[in-house]
Amino acid sequence: MATTLSWDELGEGIGRAGTVLRANAASSGLDAPVPTAPEWTVRDLVAHQGRVHRWAVAVLDGRAQLADSGDFAPTEDEAADLLEWFDDGWALLLHTLGGAPEDLDVPFFLRTGDSPRVGWARRQAHETSIHAVDALAARLGRTPAAAETWLQPMFAADGVDELLMGFAPRRSTGLRNDEPITVEVSTTDTGHVWSLDIGPEGTRPRAEPSADAEVRLSGPAVELYLALWNRGDSNRAGQIDDPQNFLPSWAERVRI
Repeated sequence: MATTLSWDELGEGIGRAGTVLRANAASSGLDAPVPTAPEWTVRDLVAHQGRVHRWAVAVLDGRAQLADSGDFAPTEDEAADLLEWFDDGWALLLHTLGGAPEDLDVPFFLRTGDSPRVGWARRQAHETSIHAVDALAARLGRTPAAAETWLQPMFAADGVDELLMGFAPRRSTGLRNDEPITVEVSTTDTGHVWSLDIGPEGTRPRAEPSADAEVRLSGPAVELYLALWNRGDSNRAGQIDDPQNFLPSWAERVRI
């Protein structure tokens, strides 16, 4: 489905997440490990997000294609002040989106029903938010609880929607199951429900909720958002009703 957030809410999402990421990266230090992304230090995290922001800008202004996502690493001089380099890319992203026309015609890679302009804003709002959670985890030295984040239920529900309706069906996600199953995901605080048919050929979202789902997963929107992006706190897993123990198998396939 297309986003339910307004244009201003998407911009605010990018701005708020960038502020959280930057502040926690500065507080933890660039050499700190990232508990929610064990292969990374904060330096890796900041460099990754800065590259993604610059790639999005380059696609939005026609300088790059989708396949060019790895072409925006910081130079040696830029890496000397990585947080300043991050600030420049983050500000440029907000400026570019702010000046983009509503009928902007550029490539976009998710079939969510959003226009390219809105799709890129939505994607960067959630990309930056999830990695801001990583920066918060680095400062805390552990996975944060949902209540320790700044995330709000309606924003999180939109992120769950983008993930389930946009990312999960992509072949590159690799979300498959040997035996066909239907998975229903629902938020207990915002009233959203999604259904996915997952089989050996891949994943197909249903337009309407399923009455015959073999797997049902429910919980508060922020908890689900973090859990489905593998940033949930296992010590607080009781917030999510997962009777079939579906989340561990999901985590093996879906990562950002």
